[in-house]
Order: sequence, then structure tokens, then C-alpha cells
Amino acid sequence: MPNASPTPPEWFATPDPERGRDGTGLSFSCTMCGNCCSGPAGYIIVSDDEIAALAKRLKVTVAAFTADYTHMSEEGRSLNEKKSAAGLDCIFLDREKIPGKAVCGVYEDRPIQCRTWPFWPSVIKTRQTWERAKRTCPGIDNGKKHTLVQIRIARDTFDI
Repeated sequence: MPNASPTPPEWFATPDPERGRDGTGLSFSCTMCGNCCSGPAGYIIVSDDEIAALAKRLKVTVAAFTADYTHMSEEGRSLNEKKSAAGLDCIFLDREKIPGKAVCGVYEDRPIQCRTWPFWPSVIKTRQTWERAKRTCPGIDNGKKHTLVQIRIARDTFDI
């Protein structure tokens, strides 16, 4: 049986001095711009447990929450969106609470999809996909350094 060639390291685990990366992780801090919560029609996938937590937070039944705040998408049950100047916002994105900022109205109970941004497989797949996401997310490559372990855990938690 032939030996399989070793898996090459992820691009973000390889030093890139030109871009200021030492290969030990990636930097990201939320700037509360709302760009990851807005734009063209999309989906914010929610599990049954997340629906239950959000329903409890809003003090409504699971059935009422599901009916009023979600819909079925091709990817599964998703939070609803509302029209804004930025396109379609997550139903829980609040652009009025803090002037000039976009705040999650259910931050402590936000879905895993939101908790793992920007370390989704589709975003960190290649340096190019990371750089593409950086064009709309000012928090990418800025702020807190996330370790390789943290990035891999987030990546492997929610497959999008």
C-alpha cells in the first residue's frame, strides 16, 4: 500500500512575514459594523437548542419563536431577516441602540454560526478566501489574536 503524502499545513499555520503572520493564528475583533449580519438574502442557521434558548430569552414559547422569528431555508431552519439600508439584516441586529454601530440584540444567545465568524471553513479555506472576507469585515486581521487551536475548533464546529 503506497504511503499517503502528508497533509500540507493550513495556510494560516504557515508564517507569512509579508503579511505580518507568524503562523501561530489569526487576528480578529468584532468592530460592530454589522456587515456579517447584513447583505443579500442569506441564512442564519439555528438548531433546536438555539431556538429554545432564544425563545427563553424573549420569554415566548418555542412554537411562537419558531413561527415569528424563523423560516425554512435550503440549508435548514434560519432566523428571519429584515430590510435595512445595508440590505437584509438579521432580525436581531440593532442599528439604533449605539449610534454608528450594529449590535446583536441576542448576543449572549446568538447561534453558533454567529459565534464562529469569521473562522468558517468557507472563509479560512485559503488565504484568498480570508482576504475576500476581509474586504467586507474590518475586524479581520485586526485586534485579538486567535490561536490555531481556537481557529480549528471554531472551523470544525459549524460547517459553512
